[in-house]
Amino acid sequence: MRRLTVGLALLSSLVSWPWLTGPADSDPGAPAARATGRGTNILIVGTDSRSGLSAAEKRRLHVGGEGCDCTDVMMLVHLSDDRRRASIVSIPRDSYVEYATPEGATTPARRGKINGAFKIGRGPLAVRTVEKVTGLHIDHYLETGFTGFEQAVNNLGGATVCTDKPLKDENSGLDITAGRHHVDGNGALRYARARHINPPGDLGRVRRQQRLLADMLADLTARGALGDPVSAATTAHKLLKSVHTDERTGLVDLVRIGWSLGRLSADRTEFATVPISHFDHRVPGVGSTLLWHKGRSQALWDALRADRPITGDTRILPVPETRAETDPARIKVRVDDATVAKALRRNGFAVTDTSAFAPAVRPAGPPVITYPIGREADAATLAAALPEAHQRATSRTDAVFDVAVGSEPVAVRTVTYDRNVAEGAPVTADSLRCSN
Repeated sequence: MRRLTVGLALLSSLVSWPWLTGPADSDPGAPAARATGRGTNILIVGTDSRSGLSAAEKRRLHVGGEGCDCTDVMMLVHLSDDRRRASIVSIPRDSYVEYATPEGATTPARRGKINGAFKIGRGPLAVRTVEKVTGLHIDHYLETGFTGFEQAVNNLGGATVCTDKPLKDENSGLDITAGRHHVDGNGALRYARARHINPPGDLGRVRRQQRLLADMLADLTARGALGDPVSAATTAHKLLKSVHTDERTGLVDLVRIGWSLGRLSADRTEFATVPISHFDHRVPGVGSTLLWHKGRSQALWDALRADRPITGDTRILPVPETRAETDPARIKVRVDDATVAKALRRNGFAVTDTSAFAPAVRPAGPPVITYPIGREADAATLAAALPEAHQRATSRTDAVFDVAVGSEPVAVRTVTYDRNVAEGAPVTADSLRCSN
């Protein structure tokens, strides 16, 4: 009886939501478009604070050391106006921005890492700072800490993580084997916090956080936890036990958001990270920061403001003629032809010219790339620059690639490596989620 009463109460609250009562399109199960507005923006943050944690809790959560009392995770979720698409954008914690002015402040606005806005003015200043640097209005705000995240994942039934190779990070406590794993809140926290695994740093961690969220949404949807107002209310109630919201966000709002997300297919849920132009911008007194790519990041915010998809938008992520999947600067190459060596060096490869030791008579055929076993991705990058070359794996352990030029002419193609592609390109959830 109580479940029925809750359901009726929620339906009476939700019936005024325009897309629930308007005409549907050719998909009878799809919500209809709303008449006005440009979608809904939700800011989700995870804080880095050890305040109130006992020594035992710190050991259990593997969060020793001093917290920064800042935001450790920041995701902006945009629900389209017709509720047929969700775009989830991660804002890296080290983004160098100008903060919004705190209430009552008379001094000029400060600049710093975006995660520091929370320390200055808690959630309200974090929200206003995101609004200032993105030009988007934030409609709802959700915040949790280490224990809140752990409890939320546990209350929602755990999470799925997957990896094609073992992952171990002493700082976060992550230690999992290759494969697919169902983890509790503690395991999910370790996975989400890991920064010292490949790809390293904050952007690699952010992509793993996106993958974790994509799989949690898929699992909640598959279990019917977001399938109707009552189920969505039950899920929202569990979330509210460990997640704080602003005064504009209540149970009904979370039900609406959850129900919207639960009705989306994986190809209608997008994930991206703000495009970066400088990955190690040093600022005195602040340290290493990230600078947003002005043109691409503005295109990202413009797309969300206009309620457009972000995947496939070449203004956000231009498509190079020949894309390098890994960083040429990290690939050491010995080349026995001076001209080819020079051309590869212009492409950014770490080249040693060994033409002085080249054979007097070149072997018949195209160039041959000899590479260490396990470096297939780097071999593909080098082969993209030498499209006619043959590849040969070797068991040697010196981690150096050799290019032996043959009798045929060699064309060196210009390749483009964009770290934003590898670690934060706009993609749909079906390309992020763990495969069955």
